[in-house]
Amino acid sequence: MRNLFWTAALALMALTSVALAEGKKIGVAWGDLSQPRWRWDVTAMRSIIERSGNKYIPVDAGGSAAKQLQDIEKMIAQGVDALVIQPVDKDEIMSGVERAAAAGIPMIAYDRLIEHEKVFYITFDNVGVGRIIAAIVKQKQPTGNYAIIRGDPGDANSGFLRQGMEEVIGPALAGGQIRIVGEANADGWKPENAKAIMEKILAETGNQVDAVLAQNDGMAGGAIEALSAAGLTIPIGGQDGDPAALNRVAMGTQTVSVWKNNFDLAKQAGRIAVQLAEGTPMNLIPDARQFSGGEKGIPVWSIMLNPTPITAETLDVVIDADHVTKTDVCKNALPTVAACR
Repeated sequence: MRNLFWTAALALMALTSVALAEGKKIGVAWGDLSQPRWRWDVTAMRSIIERSGNKYIPVDAGGSAAKQLQDIEKMIAQGVDALVIQPVDKDEIMSGVERAAAAGIPMIAYDRLIEHEKVFYITFDNVGVGRIIAAIVKQKQPTGNYAIIRGDPGDANSGFLRQGMEEVIGPALAGGQIRIVGEANADGWKPENAKAIMEKILAETGNQVDAVLAQNDGMAGGAIEALSAAGLTIPIGGQDGDPAALNRVAMGTQTVSVWKNNFDLAKQAGRIAVQLAEGTPMNLIPDARQFSGGEKGIPVWSIMLNPTPITAETLDVVIDADHVTKTDVCKNALPTVAACR
């Protein structure tokens, strides 16, 4: 009997060891990896998940909310232990989120809010990002005609960024020192859509635009193409710390790029995904706080990191952090840029 007991115990230990060796399955539903913004995130998140002995299972929706819903349903069927979602459109994928919640799969909304009590939210302070973009552009151009290019209407971040911008320029709008002569959403956050919006605003105003608030660097780049074609170089802000945008900052065609250190964001998301997969409750994730600032006011557990403004005076920050190389950032830089000397 004793031999039988020990044989069973050893078999159980062997099975347990195999299960531990296999680790947890972490599904990651990316929204659109064709955008350069997310490439660093992929590397950092995968590294954290796999380094801790777990399996990283990525899918890319290619900007399609319908495909992302299918991706989520597929990973539910595969039995992932946790699911990280970088949503294309939070509302279009909600049925998949509900099914994952019903299946007991913990979820993380990555950098874009999903208002659901079973979804942990990790991002940067996007209201703060909006404030920074507006404050630095307003410092350069305190009065005049402003254009605002918002991100995709299906992404809650567009609203958060716009809120932060309004906090800065609101008093000047009320006082008449600033006038918004054009404002629109660029579907998919795409540069070509932003360029078309900027061209339309320039045509409607007879090129009478003094500053632009763009909600990301790709759209800032599209707007700058339209402005350059019209012979204009005016203050314009964006966010993400894209290498091309940082080079524009060095060249003087973009005023600020708000850098969100996505290595830190992705690493934290990877760690949290593993913790949730292992059964840690959301409210016991270190530094988690409840956030209820979405359009529906649904409280969600969240972590928000602090962004960093990058201007011509602070380009050394991203170079010293190895986010970009000096060679890439400083091509055709203005002679006044200290980081490029």
